[in-house]
Amino acid sequence: MEIKSVSEVQIVDRLKFDNTWWSDGKIPRLYGQMQPRLYFDKLFKLVYHSKVRRAVIVMGPRRVGKTVMIYHQIDALIKNGVSPNCILYASLDTPIYTGQALESLINLYFKTKGIDARNEKCYIFFDEIQYLEDWEIHLKSLVDSYHNARFIASGSAAAALKLKSRESGAGRFTDFNLPPLTFHEYIHLRDLNDLIIQEDDTWNDKLVSKFATRDIQALNNEFVKYINYGGYPEVSLDEEIVEDPYRYLKDDIISKVLQRDLPSLYGIQDIKELNRLFMTIAWNTGNEFNYEGLSQNSGASINTIKKYVEYLETAFLIRLVYRIDDNGKRFKRQINFKIYLTNPSLRSGLFSPANDLDEKFGSLVETAIFSQWFNRPKQPLHYARWKSGEIDIVNLSRKDMKPTFAVEVKWSDRYGTNRSNLKSLLTFMGKHKLRRVLLTSKHITRVMSFEEGEIELMPAALYCYTVGRRSLEV
Repeated sequence: MEIKSVSEVQIVDRLKFDNTWWSDGKIPRLYGQMQPRLYFDKLFKLVYHSKVRRAVIVMGPRRVGKTVMIYHQIDALIKNGVSPNCILYASLDTPIYTGQALESLINLYFKTKGIDARNEKCYIFFDEIQYLEDWEIHLKSLVDSYHNARFIASGSAAAALKLKSRESGAGRFTDFNLPPLTFHEYIHLRDLNDLIIQEDDTWNDKLVSKFATRDIQALNNEFVKYINYGGYPEVSLDEEIVEDPYRYLKDDIISKVLQRDLPSLYGIQDIKELNRLFMTIAWNTGNEFNYEGLSQNSGASINTIKKYVEYLETAFLIRLVYRIDDNGKRFKRQINFKIYLTNPSLRSGLFSPANDLDEKFGSLVETAIFSQWFNRPKQPLHYARWKSGEIDIVNLSRKDMKPTFAVEVKWSDRYGTNRSNLKSLLTFMGKHKLRRVLLTSKHITRVMSFEEGEIELMPAALYCYTVGRRSLEV
C-alpha cells in the first residue's frame, strides 16, 4: 500500500485558510466581534513595542482566552500599519502540520508570500505549540536565526510550557502569564462599569486612586456570580454554559489538565491519585495544609504529594501561601501553608454553585481575593498565624522583609462592630506600627480609629475589584 505524505500545496492551502487577513486584511469575524481582555495592552507591548529579541511565550490555564488574545494582537498589528502578508498564524494542533518542522513551515510561508526573511519585519504566531515535540529547541533556533522575525507562541499545556521554557529558553524566551478573568475584567466585559466610582484617597501620605460603588448590593450579586463561574471569559458571557458549568469546567478544563497536559513530565504515573488530591484541595480551598497531613489523608508518600502539588501549581490550578508568625518572621521550616485555587470558579464547577449564605462561602471570597493578587507574582504575600490570632493577608517588604500592610478577609458586617472582634488586627498593627490596615465586610464602608491606628472597612467585592484593577498597573 502506498502511503502518501502531505504536499506543500496542501499545507499552503491550510495556511491561507487560517490566515484570512492575507486576502482581506481582516481577522475572522468571530474573533473581531469579541471584546479584548484588559491584559491586551500588556501583551502588545511585548509583541509590537519591545526591542528585545526574544520569543514571547503566552501561557496560562485553559480557556482564559489565549487564542482570542492572539487574534486580537494580529488585528492590532494590521491597524498599526503592519502588512497583513507579514503576519503568520499556525495552530500546531491542526493535523496537517503534524511532523512539520517549524523552520520548514515558516520557510514555506516566506516562499509563498515572497517575504525576505533577512530584511523584512514579520510576526509569527504558533498556537498550541506543545503539540510539537522538542518545541523549545526548535523555537530557540528560530529566534537565533531570524533576527527580523518576532515569534509568539502559546499553548494550553501550561505545566509543560513553563517547565520547558524555564529549562531551555533562558535568554531567548519571555513568559507572559494570562490569568483567569479578574473581577475587574468581569465587570468590564459585562458592561457594568457604571457600578464603579473612582475617587482620590491618601494612603501612607501618598495620593492614590480609590474605588467606590453606586450600588453595593448589585456589585455583591455580580461578585457571587463571578465566584461561581466568572473566571473564564466564555463561561461569564454564555448563559448556556452558566446553566451547566460542571460539564464545561470538569470535562474541558480539569480533565485535560490532569490527564492530558503531560503530567508524566513530573514523573506522575497515578493520575487517579493526582485527581483525588486536587479534589481534596479544591473542596478545602483557603485551608491550612501540611504535607504530612495530605500524605496521611491520601495514603501517598510525602515526596509523591510534593510532586503532585508542584505540578498543580505549575499548571496554574493552585497557589501556596506561606505562614509567618506575629513578629512577621517566616519559619525556617515551612511545615504549614495555605493552598488556594487560582480561580474560585473551579470549585463551583467541580462540585456545585455556592450560595453566598453557605458556611464555605467565606473561603471562596478569600480565594477570589487571593486570585487577584496571584497576578502580581513579585508581591510576597503571606498569612500570619500565632497562638491567639490570625491575619489572612500580610505583605512583607522585599527590602527588609517587614510587614507593610495587612488585610483580614470577612464576608460579614458584624466584625467591625466592636474592638473584641478586631483583637488580632489591632495587636499586629500595633506591634508593626502599621498606620492603617484593611478589614473586608459585606456591605459596610468606613474608617475606624483606634489607639493603634486606623482600620478601614471595605466591602469584599469592592476590594476584589480594586486588587484586580491595580494588577494591570504593575
